[in-house]
Amino acid sequence: MRWERRRRARRLLVQALYQQQLAGCDADEILAQFRLREDYGRADTEFFTDLLRAAMARRDELDLQISAASDIPVERIDPVERAVLWTALAEMQGRGTGRAVAINEAIELAREFGADHGYRFVNAVLDRWSRATPEARRDPEADHAG
Repeated sequence: MRWERRRRARRLLVQALYQQQLAGCDADEILAQFRLREDYGRADTEFFTDLLRAAMARRDELDLQISAASDIPVERIDPVERAVLWTALAEMQGRGTGRAVAINEAIELAREFGADHGYRFVNAVLDRWSRATPEARRDPEADHAG
């Protein structure tokens, strides 16, 4: 199913963006590494590649958006939660995924990979961002299938 392949792509993306923060690799290096993973072929690879490139190219802009919606300075945000936020914001802005779908997926990713209550922080930041961003309200239920 399409939504399962997208969910797998999001999981890989969070891992890739986390790795990028720690190792400083560029998108091509990360793509080469992730293409070798056994689980890569079960993900929506086009979706993964598009979002990885978008998130990495727009990191500074995404960080400004996170800063505007967060009480924590962006450089102090846990790398896992930051990767989850980049994933959700890049998806909502670049792929037209509805905010309800993207936020729900982000919360699940933060629960899986993040700190004990990191999902609450992710939810709060994305909720504040979506309320403050007019284009995020344009079609809140777009792309239900994720």
